[in-house]
This record gives sequence, C-alpha cells and structure tokens, in this order.
Amino acid sequence: MLKLEHISITFNEGTPDEKRALQNINLKLNKGEFVTVIGGNGAGKSTLMNIISGNLISDVGNISIDGNRVDYLPEFKRSQFIGRVFQDPMAGTAPSMTIEENLAIAYARNKQRKLRLGVTNKRREMFREYLKTLNLGLESRLNAKVGLLSGGERQALSLLMATFTEPSILLLDEHTAALDPARAELITDLTSEIVEKFNLTTLMVTHNMQQALDMGDRLIMMDAGQIIFDVRGEEKSKLTIENLLEEFQRIRGRQLASDQAVLG
Repeated sequence: MLKLEHISITFNEGTPDEKRALQNINLKLNKGEFVTVIGGNGAGKSTLMNIISGNLISDVGNISIDGNRVDYLPEFKRSQFIGRVFQDPMAGTAPSMTIEENLAIAYARNKQRKLRLGVTNKRREMFREYLKTLNLGLESRLNAKVGLLSGGERQALSLLMATFTEPSILLLDEHTAALDPARAELITDLTSEIVEKFNLTTLMVTHNMQQALDMGDRLIMMDAGQIIFDVRGEEKSKLTIENLLEEFQRIRGRQLASDQAVLG
C-alpha cells in the first residue's frame, strides 16, 4: 500500500548547519499493516511523515501509494489518499467552524471536487452515527464551534475526520503526546478500534516506547535519519523496553539518551 524507495533529504545543504535528515530510506507497508515508529529527537520521524504527506519533497527517491507514484504530487493532492493526525490538538481542524462543517470538509477530501460542502440532512445523520462511535456526546453538538472543544475531544474529532473516509494511508504524528494521561489513553483506545474497524494501513510516530510496543503489528526504530531496526509479528510481541534499549546500544554502540524517549 505504501512504498518508499531510496528517500533522502538534506536540510541547509552546503552550510555549517547542514543536516542529513533522511538517508536512503527504504520502507514498504502492506495493506492493513499498523507500524509504530520510535526514535530519539532528531531521528527523522517527523521528517519521514512530512515526506510521505507531501509537506516536504525529498532530494531523491520514489514514493508510491497503492501502486501509484505520488512523490511528484503536491500535499493537497496527496490528501485524497492520506489521513493525518498531528500532535497539536489545535491542528487538523478549523476552530471557527462547527463540528458538522469540519466533518463536511473531511468527507469531501477524496470525493469529486464538484461535491458541495453543504451539510444535507442525510449527511448530517451519517455524521451523527460516526460521532456516536467516539462515546463523547459530540453527536448532539453538531453546531458547536470546534474551538470550544477540549483537547481530547478535538483530537478525537481529528482522528475521526482523518479516518472515516477510509484513506489509503493513515499518518499519526505523536497524536497523543500533548494530552494528559486520561485523554491520551482515550485517544489510544479509539485509534486501535478505528484502525482495526477499517483495516487501515497506518504509520504511527511516537516517543513513547511502551506505546510503540503495545500498538500495531510492526515496529521500526530510527536514528540519525536511518531505519536501524525493523521487527514484526510474534517477535515484536515479545519485546520489552529493555530489549529496545539493548538493541539500540548493540546497533549504534551507544546508549539512547534518557531525554530522547519516554522509557516507561
């Protein structure tokens, strides 16, 4: 479903601040695969997300989604295939618009451009049914401004907006990091339910090693713009945080700094 070949990008090339953000990344996700991405600060995790979404363009390499090349497409055209949830609950929604207006925009994302954004009674009822699955009571607040929602409610809405049109690829970029533990747990549970329900091909970046171990069926570890460890299935299910730290030290010859990841 997603294929990256020889992806590299360098920031500030030819200056004292030059940084090779991604180095020859090769990655393939099969349909329905749920991959968590772990790594320290500056490992290249968010850059990888931005390259896939089209927010950044790689210096070299190819990107394909469902067999079609997309690396030449701008971000707004890739959004027809990609749903994304950001770390900031304020991102990904329009705060001055109502819940139903935000859902109407998301609904039209992968439809023909001639589709009107207006909310019909039929569409409104469909939105209510989807909102009920969140168990937050938002189905009775369709005309509420999104900017008035709590951080957890807004992130839940962002998750629904990114997934209810069943995108080819779902990108989750530290999407629980800015929430308090209770709301983070809510969004984590919702994520697992929605990804399983729609069998979404998902790439989730996190600093939290335990979250990376608990979620998904495959885990990759990044460092200095490279994928250094890739594990899946039963082998992943047996891993612990200690195993990950040992693996990092074995591969890189140094310890992962304690301030670069949530270790417990």
